[in-house]
Amino acid sequence: MASLKDIKLKILSYKKTGTVTHAMEAVSAVKMRKSQERALSGRSYAAAALSVLERMSGTADVERHALVQEQEGKTCFIVVTSDKGLAGSLNSAVIKRVEQEIGRLSLPKNDVAIIAMGRKGGDYFLARGYEVRLKQENVSDGVSESDVRRITDTLRGWRDAGEIGPVFIAYTNFLSTFEQEAVARRIVPITSETMHEMVAGIRPARGKYAPEVAERHENPAAYTIEPDTDVVLEALLPKLLNIAVFHGVLESKASEHSARMVAMKSATDKAKEMAQDLTRTFNRVRQAAITREVSEITSGIEAMK
Repeated sequence: MASLKDIKLKILSYKKTGTVTHAMEAVSAVKMRKSQERALSGRSYAAAALSVLERMSGTADVERHALVQEQEGKTCFIVVTSDKGLAGSLNSAVIKRVEQEIGRLSLPKNDVAIIAMGRKGGDYFLARGYEVRLKQENVSDGVSESDVRRITDTLRGWRDAGEIGPVFIAYTNFLSTFEQEAVARRIVPITSETMHEMVAGIRPARGKYAPEVAERHENPAAYTIEPDTDVVLEALLPKLLNIAVFHGVLESKASEHSARMVAMKSATDKAKEMAQDLTRTFNRVRQAAITREVSEITSGIEAMK
């Protein structure tokens, strides 16, 4: 049986751990709310751009654009994970989702290209022999659309060179504080259905920011495009691609902080529980020691008589 000193040291250790995890839980809660609000702030722009795409989807000019056409080449996966751990199964769920999609498409490793946003995903696929073409670590909470544009511009260059075909983005979609879902969505070629999923996914399923009614845009019978269809598409479609990746990163950030908050709360509760159990053990051991000492004193007095 452990000594009283050892038990007391363990109690202090669990209490200190609980203090740290509680602080991390509070920090993650604040960061989660900020990330969620950032994702929601861009929803109006995304919905408006999607509305324009829907109104133009019936024209032949849209079908001729490079980002809309099917193309031969390697299948590219943009894998959005975190740089840090202590977030439960967040990263492993995204990685598993990518592997499931690769298996569903029956893709050999040499037909897959990885863009890793976050250290965890990049390290995983690099260690397993996949081609990690681009790896961006230290993705901060303040990531901007301009930061993402560098990745999408590089991606478009690969497509123009005929190296990349379809493009998927895998990230953790924020549904609620206690529920996140790893998803893999095809974002190239761009379609109205894909963009609808993306815009709808910006809002959580439940809570303060949940949508009240489903939104859908009606196509008019006729319209005029100014200054020119090609000019509008060249501005619109790359923006939609950039928004899809940008919001994937923001959703992943909200999910990361939420998962870490929940994980740290569980750790805090467990540390308190362990400290309480050890305190009861400490009291039992101390009571047993006191009882033994009293018994020895009584026996000594009896022996002296």
